[in-house]
Amino acid sequence: MEYKWVVLTVTTVGIFMATLDSSILVVGLPQVVIGLHTNLVVGVWFITIYRLMITVLLVAIGRIADIYGRVKLYTWGFAIFAVGSLLSGLAISDVDLLAFRLVQGIGAALLFVNSVALVTDAFAGNELGKGIGINQVAINAGTITGYTLSGILIQLFTWRSIFLVNVPIGIFGTYWSRKRLKEISRPAHREKFDILGALTFSVSITLLLLGLTLGSPTDLFSIGIVAISILLMLFFVLVERRAKFPVLDLSLFRIRLFTAGNVANLLSGLAFAALAFIMTLYFQLVRGYDPLHAGISLIPLDATLILIGPISGSLSDKWGARGLSTIGLLTAAAGFLYLSLFTVTTSYLQIALGLSLVGFGIGLFRSPNASSVMGSIPSTKRGVGSGVRATMINTSIVASIPLVLAMMTTDIPYDRLINIIGNVNLLSAGQIAGSNLDAFLSGLQHALLILSALILVSAVFSLLRGTRTGPDDSNSSERSG
Repeated sequence: MEYKWVVLTVTTVGIFMATLDSSILVVGLPQVVIGLHTNLVVGVWFITIYRLMITVLLVAIGRIADIYGRVKLYTWGFAIFAVGSLLSGLAISDVDLLAFRLVQGIGAALLFVNSVALVTDAFAGNELGKGIGINQVAINAGTITGYTLSGILIQLFTWRSIFLVNVPIGIFGTYWSRKRLKEISRPAHREKFDILGALTFSVSITLLLLGLTLGSPTDLFSIGIVAISILLMLFFVLVERRAKFPVLDLSLFRIRLFTAGNVANLLSGLAFAALAFIMTLYFQLVRGYDPLHAGISLIPLDATLILIGPISGSLSDKWGARGLSTIGLLTAAAGFLYLSLFTVTTSYLQIALGLSLVGFGIGLFRSPNASSVMGSIPSTKRGVGSGVRATMINTSIVASIPLVLAMMTTDIPYDRLINIIGNVNLLSAGQIAGSNLDAFLSGLQHALLILSALILVSAVFSLLRGTRTGPDDSNSSERSG
Protein backbone atom coordinates (compact mmCIF):
# COMPACT_ATOMS: atom_id res chain seq x y z
CA MET A 1 0.00 0.00 0.00
CA GLU A 2 1.29 3.48 -0.90
CA TYR A 3 2.42 5.25 2.27
CA LYS A 4 -0.04 8.13 2.09
CA TRP A 5 -2.94 5.64 2.16
CA VAL A 6 -1.37 3.89 5.15
CA VAL A 7 -1.32 7.24 6.95
CA LEU A 8 -4.91 7.93 5.98
CA THR A 9 -6.21 4.59 7.26
CA VAL A 10 -4.33 4.81 10.57
CA THR A 11 -5.33 8.42 11.26
CA THR A 12 -8.93 7.84 10.21
CA VAL A 13 -9.29 5.09 12.81
CA GLY A 14 -7.80 7.37 15.48
CA ILE A 15 -9.95 10.40 14.75
CA PHE A 16 -13.05 8.18 14.48
CA MET A 17 -12.44 6.77 17.98
CA ALA A 18 -11.80 10.21 19.49
CA THR A 19 -14.98 11.64 17.94
CA LEU A 20 -17.03 8.57 18.79
CA ASP A 21 -16.40 9.11 22.48
CA SER A 22 -17.59 12.71 22.25
CA SER A 23 -21.09 11.49 21.37
CA ILE A 24 -21.35 7.89 22.58
CA LEU A 25 -22.11 8.98 26.14
CA VAL A 26 -24.97 11.34 25.18
CA VAL A 27 -27.59 8.65 24.56
CA GLY A 28 -26.17 6.31 27.23
CA LEU A 29 -25.94 9.03 29.89
CA PRO A 30 -29.09 8.02 31.83
CA GLN A 31 -27.79 4.49 32.36
CA VAL A 32 -24.36 5.76 33.45
CA VAL A 33 -25.92 8.23 35.91
CA ILE A 34 -28.14 5.52 37.40
CA GLY A 35 -25.33 2.93 37.45
CA LEU A 36 -22.97 5.21 39.39
CA HIS A 37 -25.74 6.57 41.69
CA THR A 38 -25.08 10.19 40.78
CA ASN A 39 -27.13 13.06 39.28
CA LEU A 40 -27.60 14.67 35.88
CA VAL A 41 -25.36 17.67 36.62
CA VAL A 42 -22.39 15.39 37.31
CA GLY A 43 -23.45 13.26 34.34
CA VAL A 44 -23.22 16.19 31.95
CA TRP A 45 -19.66 16.73 33.17
CA PHE A 46 -18.81 13.17 32.11
CA ILE A 47 -19.27 14.56 28.58
CA THR A 48 -17.95 18.08 29.16
CA ILE A 49 -14.65 17.18 30.86
CA TYR A 50 -13.66 15.04 27.89
CA ARG A 51 -14.30 17.83 25.40
CA LEU A 52 -12.75 20.45 27.70
CA MET A 53 -9.52 18.47 28.07
CA ILE A 54 -9.23 18.08 24.28
CA THR A 55 -9.75 21.81 23.69
CA VAL A 56 -7.32 23.00 26.36
CA LEU A 57 -4.39 20.83 25.24
CA LEU A 58 -4.55 21.16 21.45
CA VAL A 59 -2.17 24.07 20.86
CA ALA A 60 0.42 22.84 23.38
CA ILE A 61 0.36 19.33 21.91
CA GLY A 62 0.69 20.75 18.41
CA ARG A 63 3.84 22.62 19.41
CA ILE A 64 5.31 19.56 21.19
CA ALA A 65 4.65 17.55 18.02
CA ASP A 66 6.60 20.07 15.94
CA ILE A 67 9.57 19.73 18.34
CA TYR A 68 9.63 16.00 19.07
CA GLY A 69 7.75 14.43 16.16
CA ARG A 70 4.12 13.75 15.30
CA VAL A 71 4.33 9.97 14.95
CA LYS A 72 5.52 9.45 18.53
CA LEU A 73 2.76 11.60 19.98
CA TYR A 74 0.11 10.03 17.76
CA THR A 75 1.16 6.55 18.90
CA TRP A 76 1.06 7.68 22.53
CA GLY A 77 -2.41 9.08 21.84
CA PHE A 78 -3.70 5.64 20.91
CA ALA A 79 -2.13 4.08 24.01
CA ILE A 80 -3.39 6.72 26.47
CA PHE A 81 -6.85 6.65 24.92
CA ALA A 82 -6.99 2.85 25.31
CA VAL A 83 -5.90 3.07 28.98
CA GLY A 84 -8.45 5.82 29.68
CA SER A 85 -11.18 3.73 28.03
CA LEU A 86 -10.30 0.66 30.09
CA LEU A 87 -10.30 2.64 33.34
CA SER A 88 -13.59 4.37 32.43
CA GLY A 89 -15.21 1.00 31.81
CA LEU A 90 -14.04 -0.18 35.25
CA ALA A 91 -15.00 3.01 37.17
CA ILE A 92 -16.86 2.37 40.43
CA SER A 93 -17.80 5.97 41.30
CA ASP A 94 -18.63 9.24 39.55
CA VAL A 95 -15.29 10.73 40.70
CA ASP A 96 -13.47 7.78 39.13
CA LEU A 97 -15.24 8.26 35.81
CA LEU A 98 -14.54 12.01 35.75
CA ALA A 99 -10.83 11.33 36.32
CA PHE A 100 -10.67 8.55 33.74
CA ARG A 101 -12.59 10.58 31.14
CA LEU A 102 -9.91 13.23 31.65
CA VAL A 103 -7.27 10.62 30.76
CA GLN A 104 -9.31 9.70 27.68
CA GLY A 105 -9.41 13.38 26.74
CA ILE A 106 -5.62 13.61 26.83
CA GLY A 107 -5.32 10.65 24.47
CA ALA A 108 -8.02 12.08 22.19
CA ALA A 109 -6.22 15.45 22.03
CA LEU A 110 -3.03 13.70 20.89
CA LEU A 111 -5.03 11.93 18.17
CA PHE A 112 -6.95 15.04 17.09
CA VAL A 113 -3.95 17.32 16.60
CA ASN A 114 -1.62 14.90 14.89
CA SER A 115 -4.20 13.22 12.66
CA VAL A 116 -4.66 16.12 10.22
CA ALA A 117 -0.97 17.12 10.45
CA LEU A 118 0.15 13.61 9.47
CA VAL A 119 -2.32 13.52 6.57
CA THR A 120 -1.07 16.93 5.39
CA ASP A 121 2.54 15.72 5.50
CA ALA A 122 1.70 12.61 3.49
CA PHE A 123 -0.66 14.20 0.95
CA ALA A 124 1.03 17.60 0.52
CA GLY A 125 0.43 18.55 -3.09
CA ASN A 126 -2.42 17.98 -5.52
CA GLU A 127 -4.30 15.36 -3.48
CA LEU A 128 -4.34 17.13 -0.12
CA GLY A 129 -8.03 18.01 -0.42
CA LYS A 130 -8.93 14.37 -1.11
CA GLY A 131 -6.89 13.10 1.85
CA ILE A 132 -8.31 15.61 4.31
CA GLY A 133 -11.81 15.13 2.91
CA ILE A 134 -11.72 11.39 3.62
CA ASN A 135 -10.15 11.99 7.03
CA GLN A 136 -12.89 14.47 7.94
CA VAL A 137 -15.56 11.87 7.14
CA ALA A 138 -14.40 9.94 10.21
CA ILE A 139 -15.34 12.86 12.45
CA ASN A 140 -18.95 12.88 11.29
CA ALA A 141 -19.16 9.09 11.10
CA GLY A 142 -17.93 8.93 14.70
CA THR A 143 -20.69 11.31 15.79
CA ILE A 144 -23.46 9.30 14.09
CA THR A 145 -22.07 5.97 15.28
CA GLY A 146 -21.84 7.28 18.84
CA TYR A 147 -25.55 8.13 18.90
CA THR A 148 -26.61 4.66 17.75
CA LEU A 149 -23.83 2.33 18.97
CA SER A 150 -24.31 3.25 22.62
CA GLY A 151 -27.96 2.17 22.53
CA ILE A 152 -27.07 -1.17 20.93
CA LEU A 153 -24.20 -1.90 23.34
CA ILE A 154 -26.18 -0.98 26.42
CA GLN A 155 -29.10 -3.09 25.22
CA LEU A 156 -26.86 -6.14 24.73
CA PHE A 157 -24.41 -5.63 27.60
CA THR A 158 -24.12 -2.77 30.15
CA TRP A 159 -23.11 0.91 30.04
CA ARG A 160 -19.51 -0.14 30.71
CA SER A 161 -19.31 -1.66 27.23
CA ILE A 162 -19.46 1.79 25.57
CA PHE A 163 -15.96 2.42 26.97
CA LEU A 164 -14.51 -1.09 26.88
CA VAL A 165 -15.24 -1.43 23.15
CA ASN A 166 -12.39 1.06 22.53
CA VAL A 167 -9.74 -1.04 24.27
CA PRO A 168 -8.94 -3.68 21.59
CA ILE A 169 -9.08 -1.01 18.86
CA GLY A 170 -6.75 1.21 20.87
CA ILE A 171 -4.26 -1.61 21.43
CA PHE A 172 -4.26 -2.49 17.74
CA GLY A 173 -3.99 1.18 16.76
CA THR A 174 -0.97 1.63 19.05
CA TYR A 175 0.80 -1.32 17.46
CA TRP A 176 -0.22 -0.36 13.92
CA SER A 177 0.87 3.27 14.12
CA ARG A 178 4.17 2.36 15.79
CA LYS A 179 4.93 -0.22 13.10
CA ARG A 180 3.74 1.56 9.96
CA LEU A 181 4.02 5.34 10.45
CA LYS A 182 7.24 7.24 9.83
CA GLU A 183 8.28 10.81 10.46
CA ILE A 184 8.20 12.82 7.22
CA SER A 185 8.66 16.33 8.62
CA ARG A 186 11.90 17.22 10.39
CA PRO A 187 11.27 17.78 14.14
CA ALA A 188 12.77 20.99 15.58
CA HIS A 189 14.76 19.21 18.30
CA ARG A 190 16.92 22.22 19.08
CA GLU A 191 13.97 24.43 19.92
CA LYS A 192 12.68 24.66 23.49
CA PHE A 193 9.10 24.27 24.63
CA ASP A 194 7.49 27.49 25.87
CA ILE A 195 6.07 26.33 29.23
CA LEU A 196 4.85 29.79 30.35
CA GLY A 197 3.04 30.36 27.06
CA ALA A 198 1.45 26.89 27.10
CA LEU A 199 0.22 27.28 30.70
CA THR A 200 -1.14 30.78 30.08
CA PHE A 201 -3.01 29.71 26.96
CA SER A 202 -4.43 26.55 28.57
CA VAL A 203 -5.61 28.38 31.70
CA SER A 204 -7.14 31.16 29.59
CA ILE A 205 -9.09 28.70 27.41
CA THR A 206 -10.16 26.70 30.48
CA LEU A 207 -11.51 29.81 32.23
CA LEU A 208 -13.27 30.95 29.06
CA LEU A 209 -15.08 27.64 28.61
CA LEU A 210 -15.92 27.38 32.31
CA GLY A 211 -17.27 30.92 32.29
CA LEU A 212 -19.47 30.10 29.32
CA THR A 213 -20.82 26.83 30.72
CA LEU A 214 -21.15 27.25 34.51
CA GLY A 215 -23.78 30.00 34.71
CA SER A 216 -26.17 32.28 32.90
CA PRO A 217 -24.94 34.91 30.39
CA THR A 218 -25.74 37.67 32.94
CA ASP A 219 -24.26 35.94 35.98
CA LEU A 220 -21.56 38.16 37.50
CA PHE A 221 -19.39 35.17 38.46
CA SER A 222 -19.41 33.86 34.89
CA ILE A 223 -18.73 37.32 33.47
CA GLY A 224 -15.81 37.71 35.88
CA ILE A 225 -14.28 34.39 34.83
CA VAL A 226 -14.59 35.32 31.15
CA ALA A 227 -12.99 38.72 31.85
CA ILE A 228 -10.02 37.06 33.59
CA SER A 229 -9.73 34.71 30.63
CA ILE A 230 -9.52 37.64 28.22
CA LEU A 231 -6.85 39.36 30.34
CA LEU A 232 -4.82 36.14 30.44
CA MET A 233 -5.10 35.83 26.66
CA LEU A 234 -3.77 39.38 26.26
CA PHE A 235 -0.89 38.45 28.57
CA PHE A 236 -0.34 35.31 26.48
CA VAL A 237 0.02 37.43 23.32
CA LEU A 238 2.64 39.62 25.05
CA VAL A 239 4.54 36.53 26.22
CA GLU A 240 4.50 34.96 22.77
CA ARG A 241 5.73 38.12 21.05
CA ARG A 242 8.87 38.04 23.22
CA ALA A 243 9.44 34.29 23.34
CA LYS A 244 12.31 32.92 21.26
CA PHE A 245 10.42 29.69 20.61
CA PRO A 246 6.72 30.52 21.17
CA VAL A 247 4.18 27.76 21.75
CA LEU A 248 1.97 29.56 19.22
CA ASP A 249 3.83 31.36 16.45
CA LEU A 250 1.72 34.49 15.98
CA SER A 251 3.24 34.99 12.53
CA LEU A 252 0.88 32.24 11.33
CA PHE A 253 -1.95 34.76 11.59
CA ARG A 254 -0.25 36.90 8.96
CA ILE A 255 -1.14 34.16 6.49
CA ARG A 256 -4.49 35.25 5.09
CA LEU A 257 -5.64 31.73 4.20
CA PHE A 258 -4.85 30.53 7.71
CA THR A 259 -6.56 33.36 9.58
CA ALA A 260 -9.66 33.72 7.38
CA GLY A 261 -10.14 29.95 7.24
CA ASN A 262 -9.92 29.60 11.02
CA VAL A 263 -12.36 32.45 11.69
CA ALA A 264 -14.79 30.91 9.20
CA ASN A 265 -14.27 27.57 10.98
CA LEU A 266 -15.04 29.08 14.40
CA LEU A 267 -18.20 30.91 13.35
CA SER A 268 -19.62 28.08 11.24
CA GLY A 269 -18.66 25.57 13.94
CA LEU A 270 -20.62 27.53 16.55
CA ALA A 271 -23.70 27.47 14.34
CA PHE A 272 -23.36 23.82 13.33
CA ALA A 273 -22.85 22.51 16.87
CA ALA A 274 -25.68 24.77 18.10
CA LEU A 275 -28.00 23.27 15.48
CA ALA A 276 -27.58 19.76 16.89
CA PHE A 277 -28.48 21.08 20.37
CA ILE A 278 -31.47 23.06 19.08
CA MET A 279 -32.87 20.12 17.13
CA THR A 280 -32.36 17.82 20.13
CA LEU A 281 -34.43 20.23 22.25
CA TYR A 282 -37.03 20.47 19.49
CA PHE A 283 -37.38 16.73 19.02
CA GLN A 284 -37.45 15.90 22.74
CA LEU A 285 -39.27 18.83 24.33
CA VAL A 286 -41.53 20.02 21.52
CA ARG A 287 -42.26 16.75 19.73
CA GLY A 288 -41.83 14.36 22.69
CA TYR A 289 -39.22 12.00 21.16
CA ASP A 290 -37.12 9.85 23.46
CA PRO A 291 -33.32 10.49 23.39
CA LEU A 292 -32.54 7.55 21.10
CA HIS A 293 -35.09 8.59 18.47
CA ALA A 294 -33.97 12.21 18.76
CA GLY A 295 -30.42 11.10 17.96
CA ILE A 296 -31.57 8.98 15.03
CA SER A 297 -33.60 11.93 13.69
CA LEU A 298 -30.36 13.93 13.33
CA ILE A 299 -28.84 11.38 10.95
CA PRO A 300 -29.75 13.33 7.74
CA LEU A 301 -27.56 16.17 8.99
CA ASP A 302 -24.41 14.08 9.47
CA ALA A 303 -25.11 11.58 6.68
CA THR A 304 -25.21 14.35 4.07
CA LEU A 305 -22.04 15.82 5.50
CA ILE A 306 -20.32 12.42 5.26
CA LEU A 307 -21.40 11.99 1.65
CA ILE A 308 -20.27 15.44 0.48
CA GLY A 309 -17.00 15.71 2.47
CA PRO A 310 -14.72 13.54 0.29
CA ILE A 311 -16.26 14.89 -2.92
CA SER A 312 -15.73 18.51 -1.94
CA GLY A 313 -12.17 17.71 -0.82
CA SER A 314 -11.31 16.26 -4.22
CA LEU A 315 -12.97 19.18 -6.03
CA SER A 316 -10.94 21.67 -4.01
CA ASP A 317 -7.73 20.09 -5.37
CA LYS A 318 -8.88 21.22 -8.83
CA TRP A 319 -10.81 24.43 -8.19
CA GLY A 320 -9.44 25.78 -4.90
CA ALA A 321 -11.18 26.28 -1.57
CA ARG A 322 -12.60 29.78 -1.70
CA GLY A 323 -15.50 29.22 -4.10
CA LEU A 324 -16.57 25.82 -2.76
CA SER A 325 -16.33 26.89 0.88
CA THR A 326 -18.26 30.10 0.34
CA ILE A 327 -21.02 28.41 -1.67
CA GLY A 328 -21.22 25.75 1.03
CA LEU A 329 -21.69 28.32 3.78
CA LEU A 330 -24.35 30.19 1.80
CA THR A 331 -26.20 26.89 1.33
CA ALA A 332 -25.96 26.14 5.05
CA ALA A 333 -27.29 29.62 5.88
CA ALA A 334 -30.30 28.91 3.65
CA GLY A 335 -30.81 25.61 5.50
CA PHE A 336 -30.83 27.38 8.89
CA LEU A 337 -33.34 29.91 7.54
CA TYR A 338 -35.58 27.10 6.26
CA LEU A 339 -35.44 25.25 9.59
CA SER A 340 -36.42 28.41 11.49
CA LEU A 341 -39.91 28.01 9.98
CA PHE A 342 -40.64 24.73 11.81
CA THR A 343 -43.71 24.42 14.04
CA VAL A 344 -45.13 21.74 16.34
CA THR A 345 -46.78 20.03 13.37
CA THR A 346 -44.03 20.31 10.74
CA SER A 347 -43.53 16.93 9.07
CA TYR A 348 -40.27 15.09 9.65
CA LEU A 349 -39.63 14.98 5.89
CA GLN A 350 -39.56 18.78 5.81
CA ILE A 351 -37.22 18.90 8.79
CA ALA A 352 -35.00 16.22 7.24
CA LEU A 353 -34.79 18.35 4.09
CA GLY A 354 -33.59 21.34 6.12
CA LEU A 355 -31.06 19.22 8.00
CA SER A 356 -29.79 17.75 4.72
CA LEU A 357 -29.42 21.24 3.26
CA VAL A 358 -27.27 22.32 6.21
CA GLY A 359 -25.27 19.07 6.07
CA PHE A 360 -24.66 19.54 2.35
CA GLY A 361 -23.48 23.13 2.86
CA ILE A 362 -21.18 22.39 5.80
CA GLY A 363 -19.84 19.33 3.97
CA LEU A 364 -19.05 21.51 0.95
CA PHE A 365 -17.25 23.96 3.26
CA ARG A 366 -15.26 21.85 5.72
CA SER A 367 -12.91 19.73 3.63
CA PRO A 368 -11.82 22.52 1.22
CA ASN A 369 -11.42 24.89 4.16
CA ALA A 370 -9.31 22.38 6.10
CA SER A 371 -7.17 21.78 3.02
CA SER A 372 -6.76 25.53 2.52
CA VAL A 373 -5.80 26.19 6.15
CA MET A 374 -3.40 23.26 6.51
CA GLY A 375 -1.88 23.72 3.06
CA SER A 376 -0.98 27.34 3.84
CA ILE A 377 1.23 26.41 6.82
CA PRO A 378 4.98 25.74 6.56
CA SER A 379 5.68 22.03 7.15
CA THR A 380 7.68 22.79 10.31
CA LYS A 381 4.64 24.45 11.92
CA ARG A 382 1.87 22.07 10.91
CA GLY A 383 1.56 20.62 14.40
CA VAL A 384 0.75 23.93 16.09
CA GLY A 385 -1.26 25.02 13.04
CA SER A 386 -3.39 21.89 13.32
CA GLY A 387 -3.70 22.59 17.05
CA VAL A 388 -5.07 26.09 16.39
CA ARG A 389 -7.55 24.75 13.84
CA ALA A 390 -8.74 21.98 16.16
CA THR A 391 -8.98 24.44 19.08
CA MET A 392 -11.31 26.62 17.02
CA ILE A 393 -13.53 23.62 16.24
CA ASN A 394 -13.67 22.29 19.81
CA THR A 395 -14.15 25.75 21.34
CA SER A 396 -17.14 26.25 19.07
CA ILE A 397 -18.60 22.89 20.19
CA VAL A 398 -18.25 23.68 23.91
CA ALA A 399 -19.50 27.28 23.52
CA SER A 400 -22.47 26.36 21.30
CA ILE A 401 -24.85 25.34 24.11
CA PRO A 402 -24.47 28.53 26.21
CA LEU A 403 -24.75 30.52 22.97
CA VAL A 404 -28.13 28.93 22.17
CA LEU A 405 -29.39 29.49 25.71
CA ALA A 406 -28.31 33.15 25.57
CA MET A 407 -30.12 33.68 22.25
CA MET A 408 -33.30 32.05 23.55
CA THR A 409 -33.47 34.45 26.51
CA THR A 410 -34.90 37.08 24.15
CA ASP A 411 -38.14 35.06 24.22
CA ILE A 412 -38.04 33.32 27.59
CA PRO A 413 -36.24 34.29 30.85
CA TYR A 414 -33.08 32.31 31.54
CA ASP A 415 -34.24 30.85 34.88
CA ARG A 416 -37.52 29.74 33.33
CA LEU A 417 -35.70 28.25 30.36
CA ILE A 418 -33.32 26.23 32.54
CA ASN A 419 -36.26 25.08 34.65
CA ILE A 420 -38.08 23.78 31.55
CA ILE A 421 -35.02 21.92 30.27
CA GLY A 422 -34.20 20.61 33.76
CA ASN A 423 -37.71 19.28 34.36
CA VAL A 424 -37.81 17.48 31.01
CA ASN A 425 -34.22 16.31 30.80
CA LEU A 426 -32.14 13.57 29.26
CA LEU A 427 -33.45 11.07 31.77
CA SER A 428 -37.12 11.49 30.83
CA ALA A 429 -38.04 13.01 27.49
CA GLY A 430 -41.50 14.55 27.17
CA GLN A 431 -43.43 17.46 25.70
CA ILE A 432 -43.79 20.87 27.28
CA ALA A 433 -47.16 22.56 27.04
CA GLY A 434 -49.12 25.82 27.27
CA SER A 435 -47.44 29.22 27.22
CA ASN A 436 -44.11 27.57 27.89
CA LEU A 437 -44.36 25.75 24.57
CA ASP A 438 -45.07 28.92 22.58
CA ALA A 439 -42.20 30.84 24.18
CA PHE A 440 -39.82 27.90 23.94
CA LEU A 441 -40.56 27.27 20.27
CA SER A 442 -40.23 30.96 19.48
CA GLY A 443 -36.84 31.00 21.20
CA LEU A 444 -35.65 28.07 19.08
CA GLN A 445 -36.85 29.75 15.88
CA HIS A 446 -35.15 33.06 16.68
CA ALA A 447 -31.93 31.24 17.59
CA LEU A 448 -31.94 29.58 14.16
CA LEU A 449 -32.41 32.97 12.47
CA ILE A 450 -29.43 34.42 14.36
CA LEU A 451 -27.32 31.38 13.51
CA SER A 452 -28.22 31.79 9.85
CA ALA A 453 -26.81 35.33 10.04
CA LEU A 454 -23.70 33.98 11.80
CA ILE A 455 -23.14 31.56 8.92
CA LEU A 456 -23.43 34.47 6.46
CA VAL A 457 -20.68 36.33 8.35
CA SER A 458 -18.61 33.15 8.17
CA ALA A 459 -19.16 33.13 4.39
CA VAL A 460 -17.74 36.66 4.17
CA PHE A 461 -14.50 35.54 5.85
CA SER A 462 -14.36 32.53 3.55
CA LEU A 463 -14.67 34.80 0.52
CA LEU A 464 -11.99 37.17 1.81
CA ARG A 465 -9.39 34.43 2.20
CA GLY A 466 -8.05 35.16 -1.28
CA THR A 467 -6.43 32.60 -3.55
CA ARG A 468 -2.72 32.92 -2.79
CA THR A 469 -0.98 30.47 -0.52
CA GLY A 470 1.06 31.06 2.61
CA PRO A 471 4.84 30.99 2.91
CA ASP A 472 5.11 27.27 2.10
CA ASP A 473 3.57 27.45 -1.37
CA SER A 474 4.83 24.09 -2.52
CA ASN A 475 2.89 22.31 0.19
CA SER A 476 -0.45 23.99 -0.40
CA SER A 477 -3.45 22.59 -2.15
CA GLU A 478 -4.97 26.00 -2.81
CA ARG A 479 -4.80 27.00 -6.43
CA SER A 480 -5.53 30.29 -8.07
CA GLY A 481 -8.90 30.84 -9.70
